[in-house]
Amino acid sequence: MSEILYSIITESEYKLTQFTQSSIDAIEERVSVQKNKQGKDVIYVKCLVRKKDIKLTPEELVRQLYIHKLITEYGYPVERMELERVITFGREKKRADIVIFSKTNPTAEEIIVELKKPKLKDGKEQLKSYCNATGAIMGVWTNGDQISYYHRKDPNYFEDIPNIPKETQKLKDILTERWTIDDLIAKDKLVSEKKSLKGLIEEMEDEVLANAGVDVFEEVFKLIFTKLYDEMESGRDKTRTLEFRNYGDTDEDLKISIQELFNRAKKKWAGVFNDDEKITLTASHLAVCVASLQDVKLFNSNLDVVDDAFEYLMSKSQKGEKGQYFTPRYVIDMCVKMLNPKKNEKMIDTAAGSCGFPVHTIFHVWKSILEEKGIAQSHLFTTEQKPPECEDYVKENVFAIDFDIKAVRVARTLNLIAGDGRTNVMHLNTLDYERWDDLTKDEDWEDIYYDGWKGLKAMRKTKNQNRDFEFDVLMANPPFAGDIKESRIISKYELGKNAKGKYQSKVGRDILFIERNLSFLKDGGRMAIVLPQGRFNNASDKYIRDYIAERCRILAVVGLHGNVFKPHTGTKTSVLFVQKWHDELCPKKEDYPIFFATMREPSKDNSGEKIYRVDSDGKPVLDEHQHLIVKHDLFNHDGLTEDGIAEAFMEFAKRENLSFF
Repeated sequence: MSEILYSIITESEYKLTQFTQSSIDAIEERVSVQKNKQGKDVIYVKCLVRKKDIKLTPEELVRQLYIHKLITEYGYPVERMELERVITFGREKKRADIVIFSKTNPTAEEIIVELKKPKLKDGKEQLKSYCNATGAIMGVWTNGDQISYYHRKDPNYFEDIPNIPKETQKLKDILTERWTIDDLIAKDKLVSEKKSLKGLIEEMEDEVLANAGVDVFEEVFKLIFTKLYDEMESGRDKTRTLEFRNYGDTDEDLKISIQELFNRAKKKWAGVFNDDEKITLTASHLAVCVASLQDVKLFNSNLDVVDDAFEYLMSKSQKGEKGQYFTPRYVIDMCVKMLNPKKNEKMIDTAAGSCGFPVHTIFHVWKSILEEKGIAQSHLFTTEQKPPECEDYVKENVFAIDFDIKAVRVARTLNLIAGDGRTNVMHLNTLDYERWDDLTKDEDWEDIYYDGWKGLKAMRKTKNQNRDFEFDVLMANPPFAGDIKESRIISKYELGKNAKGKYQSKVGRDILFIERNLSFLKDGGRMAIVLPQGRFNNASDKYIRDYIAERCRILAVVGLHGNVFKPHTGTKTSVLFVQKWHDELCPKKEDYPIFFATMREPSKDNSGEKIYRVDSDGKPVLDEHQHLIVKHDLFNHDGLTEDGIAEAFMEFAKRENLSFF
């Protein structure tokens, strides 16, 4: 990009990433520098529609580029366009940036393009008001980076559409075009429109869900569940037509077909929804939601996209009140890389939340299985049929438990996808193991969790008791808000006592989790646990540190940045890595080095929004699957970023001859 155009755009909220270099070059040829009355240089552009020089502002630059696109890519003649079209609202008059008139009625507005408001929410509101005032049936909003296309179905609902029609097409042609999984990959709007699934759900909430009188979590969960099933079916048969789409159906017909697809998904992935569960959105609300989600590819190499959406939904349904927070996936990946689970090892997460640790452990082990077999990992990796060893690993080696039923259902969904319909995610209260037997005898509970429970029982150290197990690897981020006050539970734990050896009336939940987690590990087993920073340096918590050091080798402590768990909490946390003493795997020593590291890159801003990597031109750096990369220093992202804390630990582990490297 020339320095002139770059200087115009650089300080604004507009960008030019939506446009090709040839479009930018074409506009650049129309740019001139002229002196104003004060003798200062002012940049002008020869307008493609008005045919005269116009002062070049960031907004004008994006407008000229979009006009160029309308002419060259869509084939619209300049004669059907008007800029700054006056639109009347009672006594008020506003000006629409670009209007395209109907082919058959040259004075009727058909498409309106809005560029004045560079933030989607503001831009969409402005666009809706223009479309409603003029009767235009389509609208486009762009800031040169993100872009959105809408179909005005009636004044209340603006439905997402994948694009606007070309000059030779009708809107119907865009809506009835049949899509396969390859079309979805090529046109995925998370990539082409620079959207996030979380952002789309927020839009759906603004548009319909907030006033639909439904449980937003439940309804969006059903839709994502159904769409995942649709994508997986097509991932295994590339010729299949995707069904989670509106091909010009009436709202009522669409609802029937989406319900039928949901029924098939429930059958495939049992134990998440009741058999008789229905989509409760009205037909018109559902149509808007399907339109928002249909152009998004949920499946990718690491389920990141789905994770993001579930995290947002769960946090909306007050998950944070229980002190449970989703662990960002880059923190999980660091832990998995540092503990290096193997395909013959058993792994558990005792406070699973949405199951990030188990799912990323699965991916880590699968990667090694696929490498052994010389099988390439595609970006549809999670939908494709895996070798039997991959499925066996999930079925036999990976376990998770959580006491929040919503979290368990999300976790089961992610695991069912990863494990091809098998999962060992169970609804249990980790700390209250005495009461497990009451629950596991419940017929309804057993119907859903029988296979997982059978596997977990086989891991018990002593038959018929639920305290001690023989797991190789445990990773968890236990809830650390709130205390346990039930003396019945506290009395089962050594750490229920204070430094003087007396049982306390209340104990921090995370303290009991430390002891409980160690009871899940066999000798030589290893653990990563996220804890509040205070546990590592408060003088009053020395007895907890002594308890750990007596039973384990402390391998590493990694301090996380204070923004990592925002917006849910600003609590400063660290990850503790330990290995239980064992004569061969981890012989007891009095004196040994410990690996310490502190995260320097915040990875999120102060409001909890992720910070992404950009190149020297300020363009986002994308991985091989076209996904944004979070800016952190925890590990090397597929060779695209520099080595981080995980790589430094691996070197340390090899020097120290740790058993798992």
